[in-house]
Amino acid sequence: MMETDVTSEILSPAPTGAEEGIVIKQNEWGAVRTLFTQGMSKIAIARQLDLSVKTVRKWLSCQWQPPHRGSPPRALDRFSAFLKNRAPEVGFNAVVLLRELRGLGYEGSYPALVRYIRPVRQAARQGIEPTRRFETEPGQQAQVDWGSTAVWCGPEQIRVHLFVMVLGYSRRLFAKAYLNERLDSLLDAHAAAFSHFGGRTREILYDNPRTIVLRKDEASGHVEWNRSFKDRMDFYGVEIRLCRFYRAQTKGKVESGVKYVKRNALAGRRFRDLDELNAWLLQWCVEVADERLHGTTHERPAERFARDEVGQLIEVDARRPPPRERLERRVVPADTYVSVETNRYPVPVAWVGHEVEVRILPDEIILWWGEAEPVSYARLSGKYGVARWPGVPRTFPRPLPAPPEGPPRFDPAYRLAYGEVELRPLTCYEALVEEVAR
Repeated sequence: MMETDVTSEILSPAPTGAEEGIVIKQNEWGAVRTLFTQGMSKIAIARQLDLSVKTVRKWLSCQWQPPHRGSPPRALDRFSAFLKNRAPEVGFNAVVLLRELRGLGYEGSYPALVRYIRPVRQAARQGIEPTRRFETEPGQQAQVDWGSTAVWCGPEQIRVHLFVMVLGYSRRLFAKAYLNERLDSLLDAHAAAFSHFGGRTREILYDNPRTIVLRKDEASGHVEWNRSFKDRMDFYGVEIRLCRFYRAQTKGKVESGVKYVKRNALAGRRFRDLDELNAWLLQWCVEVADERLHGTTHERPAERFARDEVGQLIEVDARRPPPRERLERRVVPADTYVSVETNRYPVPVAWVGHEVEVRILPDEIILWWGEAEPVSYARLSGKYGVARWPGVPRTFPRPLPAPPEGPPRFDPAYRLAYGEVELRPLTCYEALVEEVAR
């Protein structure tokens, strides 16, 4: 009993969570060294601890080090070559990688995949090209971008598209919500922004949406503009600047502005309709965004604007911009209704099958063919509407079907319907007899 007590006192405590085999070996090492320092011989120590003398010598000749064990193999190790090559191609998107690995036989979990590719992703991010901050003079440049988010309007949640313009020098911000990002919305938003700021900058920086640029060759510098947008910017006198492809961080001021609108102006808010949403955005721009202490300039945008930029903006032409016009072609179907933007407009019956020209104006649709008198309609809003024919009632020809040749041959009530033979005059048979007699 005393021997057990002595032994238990000299055993070294093992770290919590250690494996059983490691705990036993560490306790042996501690007991051997403790007894030896108390003056006990190696043979006596071996006898008391039920060890061989060789083991006692080993523990006395070395310091305790837990055995080194390599990391156990992981289920993803056999896919390491695939992940190394494929992960950068999909932007280290673990959802995409998991879908592809399932097809290769991987049966593990999504979190395990995230942990496995984390070192590779972090190493790749260390090689990201640094971006130099680009500052502009007062009144020189504004930046424009779209963002989208879900907002509660009344009883339902809808997707709204946020137009954001940021003045590059003062960081004053303008935001307005739309239901789409079409050209009409883009042009209306520019007019509203210029009115809000009291003028325009000399140039505006954009990404490369099709509402602005149709094609761009960066090598040659050739740009094919969206003609309607370019005409409107020429009317205002604005110089259009475009980001390089895949270099959207060039307009980082407005991208930060879009995030700021989503996370600050719209967080936790609910509105009756789109008009109330836009009224709130305008109020928020003036009372919150313009009055905050900006993290980069360390000034309030409203103060910086009033001091340095307000006199540098260029007044826009007070004249109303010319109406935006789009010309398209359609072939008139048999029902005489020409489809324009999912709405249908009737044309004269004589135009059926011919190609007509359609002039689309902001408030009017004009259709014409050849030398005929054009037909115009008020442009319908919404989708799948049908315009009413404005002239005298049209008449549609109803050609009668051609009567069948000969009598009906398959009338089941007619007794000679089946097996009916062709009737011929007797002269035919007399001629045949004379021919045979010769």
